[in-house]
Amino acid sequence: MDPEDLLSKRPESLLAQLVREDLDRLSVDELRARIDALEAEIVRTRTRLDRSSAFKSIADSLFRK
Repeated sequence: MDPEDLLSKRPESLLAQLVREDLDRLSVDELRARIDALEAEIVRTRTRLDRSSAFKSIADSLFRK
């Protein structure tokens, strides 16, 4: 394999790795902590989505005139 092939390939996303992780090895406390972390990430992602949507709406309204 050419070394450039290794460099040009995009690494697998962390999300893809996360959904394949074996949950059977985690304790109840670890599962709860995982849920808490995922819920916090959902809030963070939705907040960013809302901001991006608002910015896009403002930009669209400015450039439509």
